[in-house]
Amino acid sequence: MPRTKKLPDYVLDAIKCGPIPKIRNWQTLPYEKLTAGEKVLRFGKDYLVFPEGKAAGKPLLLDVFQQAFIIACFDAPKHIDKALLSMARRGGKTLVMALIGLAFTIGPLCKQNTLIRSAAMTREQAGLLYRLMALTCQMSPSVAGAYRLVPSSKRIIGLSKNVEYQSLSRDAKSGHGQAIYVLIVDECGQVDAPNDDFLDMLFSSLGTYEDSRSFLISTQAPSDAAFYSLELDNAELNQPDNVISHVYSAATDDMEDETNWYAANPSLYGGYRSKKDIAVQIQQALQIPSKQSGVLNLILNRRVSLESIWLAPTIWKANGLTPNFETFKEKGVSIGLDLSQKNDLTAAVIAAKDDDGVIHVSVYAFTPMEGIEDRSRRDRVPYKDWARDGLITAVPGKTLDYEWIASFLKINLMDEGIEINNIEFDRWRIAEFKAACERAGVDILPDKWHQVGQGYKDMSPRLEAMETIMLQEKINHGKHPVLNLGASSAIAVKDPSGNRKLDKTKAKNKIDALVAMVMAVYPLAASTEEDWGDDVSWMIG
Repeated sequence: MPRTKKLPDYVLDAIKCGPIPKIRNWQTLPYEKLTAGEKVLRFGKDYLVFPEGKAAGKPLLLDVFQQAFIIACFDAPKHIDKALLSMARRGGKTLVMALIGLAFTIGPLCKQNTLIRSAAMTREQAGLLYRLMALTCQMSPSVAGAYRLVPSSKRIIGLSKNVEYQSLSRDAKSGHGQAIYVLIVDECGQVDAPNDDFLDMLFSSLGTYEDSRSFLISTQAPSDAAFYSLELDNAELNQPDNVISHVYSAATDDMEDETNWYAANPSLYGGYRSKKDIAVQIQQALQIPSKQSGVLNLILNRRVSLESIWLAPTIWKANGLTPNFETFKEKGVSIGLDLSQKNDLTAAVIAAKDDDGVIHVSVYAFTPMEGIEDRSRRDRVPYKDWARDGLITAVPGKTLDYEWIASFLKINLMDEGIEINNIEFDRWRIAEFKAACERAGVDILPDKWHQVGQGYKDMSPRLEAMETIMLQEKINHGKHPVLNLGASSAIAVKDPSGNRKLDKTKAKNKIDALVAMVMAVYPLAASTEEDWGDDVSWMIG
């Protein structure tokens, strides 16, 4: 029985989804006794060399964390359709993908007449994997004559089985109509939205083969609502048996803690990554605050926005417990209402405070049923899927019928015994909505309607109140995806006096529901000086 190497703790900690790989003494085992993953590793060691760096020209023997990923990809009990690998920049993940790509193109995994594709968001990024694969071929005498390079189109042709590898980019708008066998997506954390038309097209091209595979590699995306974040979170939360996920990330935002350096940069253990370079960048970030977000994301692989978003992701997550619906019945609700254009997303957020001072929040979001697929593509938000899952409501027709929405709120709130204590609203289209409420039989006293301006004067104290109660972890918002969408990209701007408001024009995603939440929460927030606590400016992203 071949001996199995015990994986180090830093590798075990990184395995978020999928079986624990078993690394045997594959370097000396007879080839016919090797597993598929071991054959990939042996192919690298016996036929390929490191293309550059201090190990250039030496056999391509990967580090243990890289071996663990490859073994997990190819030796799992069930076929792995999707493999996720995340770590800090310059950590060796592209080298892993180069070996896998070459294994499918000219190595032990190549399949007759198949297409291998890698994809990236820009031409420059797309060229990195091609360059590394091509350079590896050119530096490795043992594979001479097994391939043909086509630099003009970033292609490598595997001659023995007519396999074609090509690097694609979203900029080039290519790849349509192809039956892809293997897809590698490089730095997909750069996709800010929950989905992407280019990636959707490529993933749909994998359906021709039952044993197709996709590999998603990247540093963390800036927000929870981004495509790569959703992929990583789904893998960790739902543990699908056809997905593996290895994530090397710092446990905290402490940039001076060297254990965080190693957690996000496993190649430090083998000397592949320069510790001195990391130390220099960390020191610069400590001296220049504007560099800190970049270092946290790119060096420590933390999910931190590179832009100045309003809410720190850690604070938002800390308030993500599920709201208690009984609190709405017992206490009544404050409603925040943000009316959109009639062919867009309208949000009504209800809030109630329990006896412990915790504010429970729930969201009712509405969008027209007709054209929902077009809006999903336009906004790169899965409205159709959310409507199917009951997370938002698709209102019949091409535009939002305010009377229909008013009736919906009456049925789901008032008819359920939930008292409406107040409605905080932006005045845009409010006269039309009030008229619709009257027609729908929604009887709300005039003194319960409170207009909230969206400028600095009205919004600044509301933002401050929301920050304070979130810092105290006294909001349960349930991580509703519509709220996550807003929290992930809401940007607060200041006037010369330091007053703040949320700027919808600067946000990458829709923040309507988050604005409604800010309005709904404010009447419930404590207003006494002793409850405010200290300055909370540190939590702003």
